[in-house]
Amino acid sequence: MPLTDTHIRSLKPDVKPRKYFDGGGLFLFVPANGSKLWRMAYRFDGKSKLLSFGEYPTISLKDARERREEAKRMLSKGIDPSDHKRQLRQARAIAERDSFQNIAREWHETRMAEFSEKHQGTVMYRLETYIFPAIGKTHIAKLETRDVIEVVKPLEQRGNYETSRRVLQIISQVFRYAVITGRAKHNVAADLRGALRPRKTVHRAAVLEPEKVGQLLRDIDAYEGYFPLVCALKLAPLVFTRPTELRAAQWKEFDLEAGEWRIPAERMKMRRQHLVPLSRQAMSILRELQKCSGEGKYLFPSIRTEARSISDATMLNALRRMGYQKHEMSVHGFRSIASTLLNELGYNRDWIERQLAHGEQNEVRATYNYAEYLPERRRMMQEWADYLTRLRDTANQKKAM
Repeated sequence: MPLTDTHIRSLKPDVKPRKYFDGGGLFLFVPANGSKLWRMAYRFDGKSKLLSFGEYPTISLKDARERREEAKRMLSKGIDPSDHKRQLRQARAIAERDSFQNIAREWHETRMAEFSEKHQGTVMYRLETYIFPAIGKTHIAKLETRDVIEVVKPLEQRGNYETSRRVLQIISQVFRYAVITGRAKHNVAADLRGALRPRKTVHRAAVLEPEKVGQLLRDIDAYEGYFPLVCALKLAPLVFTRPTELRAAQWKEFDLEAGEWRIPAERMKMRRQHLVPLSRQAMSILRELQKCSGEGKYLFPSIRTEARSISDATMLNALRRMGYQKHEMSVHGFRSIASTLLNELGYNRDWIERQLAHGEQNEVRATYNYAEYLPERRRMMQEWADYLTRLRDTANQKKAM
């Protein structure tokens, strides 16, 4: 007699497991713990087999009967329902394993390890905020260009141009990793090159005329404020590193006997060790600064706590207090000054680029080039410091006239 919902709800567990048949091989299995489990008995290739449909009431009587009919249709076509179910389960497991999200997390753990924690966090934030909600659960090999464009285009349309480019870059890097590891055949994100608006070149404000540079140096010398901050401003044009690399400089990185500053790879934008030859002028500033902060970790500790360095805003605000507006000078502008004037003075471009720590395309070469052109760079850095001294002295003389 076929089962009814009323009958099923009234069933109580017995000491021994019981089976309640509905017909066509379908029955409800009730073990001693009181569960109500759907089963279907059938034969395939002369063998008795059993198929599970789930638990009542999650799987209703109607659902169970529909699954029985579907299993019978498979049998009529020579398909084993149990094998079919197993294959679907395996396909779902593979789809989940090779989803964009899982591969992206694997890529992040494997390929982002050499980057700073801050950069790793930024990349993961973009993955979880912009990418995973849209395509995270999709098998990476099934994604197409239109799926990717639907992730990045809305960002661009909202005016988030840089974010849209960064997100597309991340997706492309994950795809390249998937291709390398055999989970995808093609990087569909690479086909979108040119699909987004081109990046606008951002020019860092800087005074570039020699006479104005001399005045800037004079203004820095005359600036009265927190001594480590004053030293940072005086060193900035002499070493022309990136602002973050300068303000977070640590005493352990300096060899004052050798006249060298070796910035470790983990603090560099390009993740390569960088060597800065120190001029006599830079050494003089450092020796004075050593009397103030030499017992601590940072050359330029925060005025509030020695546990961290001064901020970018601290240096920028000092320039503003000197009277330099946003369009006139930035902290990053010291690099522009050095790059522009050193080239105008006729120094070898390779020496300048190496000292600016710009990216090296050759990965093998980049690992070892921190000391490249070192004798030439030592001479250039000293001559550069002497040149800046002359510019500053000229500005002082004009002021005195």
